[in-house]
Amino acid sequence: MSKEETKDVALKKQNNKKYWQFFWRSWAIQASWNYERQMNLGFLYGIAPTLDRIYKDPKDIDKKKAAYKRHLAFYNCTPQTSSFVLGLSASMEEQLAKDPDDFDPESISAVKSSLMGPLSGIGDSFFQGTVKVLAFGLGINFAQKGNILGPILALLICLVPAWLVTWYGAKWGYTAGNQFLSKLNSEGAMDRVMFIAGVVGLMVIGSMVASMIPLTTPLHMGTTFKLQSTLNTVMPKMIPVALTMFMYWLIQKKVKTGWILAICIVGGILASVFGILKA
Repeated sequence: MSKEETKDVALKKQNNKKYWQFFWRSWAIQASWNYERQMNLGFLYGIAPTLDRIYKDPKDIDKKKAAYKRHLAFYNCTPQTSSFVLGLSASMEEQLAKDPDDFDPESISAVKSSLMGPLSGIGDSFFQGTVKVLAFGLGINFAQKGNILGPILALLICLVPAWLVTWYGAKWGYTAGNQFLSKLNSEGAMDRVMFIAGVVGLMVIGSMVASMIPLTTPLHMGTTFKLQSTLNTVMPKMIPVALTMFMYWLIQKKVKTGWILAICIVGGILASVFGILKA
């Protein structure tokens, strides 16, 4: 076997090890789910071996800390499709380590944010809305007849697609990421991609604010003036946006998470009791 063939075999084994890392660790991505940043700890757990391998030199400890902090940002995505994001993020982290002067680390967070919405929409619709309904529908039908195939069939129909999507998502995310990044760097298009990813990320966050904070105000004067209707003519979902910006301002002021939760809970109760806000 020639040196090039030996090198290719070694590289293939090394890459397969990475794919399995993304595969297995993406299954545990919700194990540390939290209300503040949701799956961020699980994502960090998935990419930590990559960061440890890249920055194994003690003199790179500051870069390693910055990378860890970067992946502690908010993250929420379908677990089965998260392996793709893990693979892509790992390839970007490797590219950053190779070329720190020309590679913007903010692009990693921007790409992650831009992928969360589309992959969640596809993943949740497929796995939660289609596969599980089909799997347990057939499983219950068999189980009602006393057939042991009921639970077995339900588990297989759920696990096989999840296994395939998670494995190939990890592989495609990493390999396509390397090829894509090489092309972008050669063409000098990374700034444009980062700008587009940032715009998509902001759209995702905006849609989350509009859909996950369904607050309105019942305040009115007589039967003609309704405050909520007036606010809607100015900007729909104004109250959710205002509250989100208020929370962001508190975070910028380094207010602790416990106090922010207390403000939300106590403020929500008082606003509801006095008829200022309703969900």
